Amino acid sequence: MGKSETKSETRTESPRRARTSRKTSSAAGTPPRSVRRTSSVKTEAPYHHGALREALLQAAERVLERDGLAGLTLRAVAREAGVSHAAPTHHFGDLTGLLSELAAVGFRQFNAAMASSCDSATTPLERALARPKAYVAYAQAHPGMYGIMFRTERLDYSRPSLHEAAEASFAGLANAVGMMRQEQISGDALTLNQGAAIARAWSMVHGFTMLLLDGRLEDILGRLPEGTTPERLLEAMLMSPVTGKPPAP
Repeated sequence: MGKSETKSETRTESPRRARTSRKTSSAAGTPPRSVRRTSSVKTEAPYHHGALREALLQAAERVLERDGLAGLTLRAVAREAGVSHAAPTHHFGDLTGLLSELAAVGFRQFNAAMASSCDSATTPLERALARPKAYVAYAQAHPGMYGIMFRTERLDYSRPSLHEAAEASFAGLANAVGMMRQEQISGDALTLNQGAAIARAWSMVHGFTMLLLDGRLEDILGRLPEGTTPERLLEAMLMSPVTGKPPAP
């Protein structure tokens, strides 16, 4: 075999070996370039439309309770839910929309806790104390949700879900005050005395709750008999009669 034949054979064999090498590499497990591009895309959770919206709200609640309001962003919620960054915007529009829908969830949870609080009460006094205790208990268990429910400047009350949930919460409060006063209270039209009674009850329980969550009651609790709990302090506040007479006009 001459030199010219040897060179010719070498030239024809080299491309063949290269082609064989590429085929062997693919067969050994290295995916083609198009497959690699497809596999690099993050797999999203297989939610249908309605389930995705609910999953985003659940993810938002987890982020809020874990990282606080400062950590609650549309991107953080998308990461928590394992979906694309565009998903929260598609369902809620912007952060205000997400916060408003999340607050609506909070009010519904809160209303359910209030409604079921009297189930185990056996006396009128227990029923009267049940709702305020449930109010504080919900806030302690869900401080992030409770906080956003009352951040009016961050919410859009024109959204039907939030408006309806907040109205239901007020109706429950008015009904509870009406039962204590042994009268029917309509949330649409209040007398001055009825409005004062509702505002007093709400101010007392909401103020107590905020002081408790902020740790501002520790000093008072530390001065009380050993073993006095915040719940017991709340009971004493609610049962203490209003003494004294209003000043003369």
